Amino acid sequence: MPARLDMPPVVAFPGMIRLFIKPYCPWCHQAVAWLNEQGVQYETLDVISDSKAYTEMVNLSGQTYAPVIDVDGKILADFGPDELAKFWKKISTAG
Repeated sequence: MPARLDMPPVVAFPGMIRLFIKPYCPWCHQAVAWLNEQGVQYETLDVISDSKAYTEMVNLSGQTYAPVIDVDGKILADFGPDELAKFWKKISTAG
């Protein structure tokens, strides 16, 4: 298991947090676990069963790999937990 990065307290974002996933994707499961551990509220969109979600994911990220997270218009695509932690820290301290 990778080392956990120190995280700032979870910041409540005024917009939506959406996680685009593929159910069989291990990185997607890791992203779900990481967000849950941080206490983040988010919407999960299964891009395999929902073609509209798939199209939106591709339009947002420019690629077909999952997971993709959309945090109030800030996009991170095709990531693991370490990249998600760095992205979260960056957007949490941006202002």
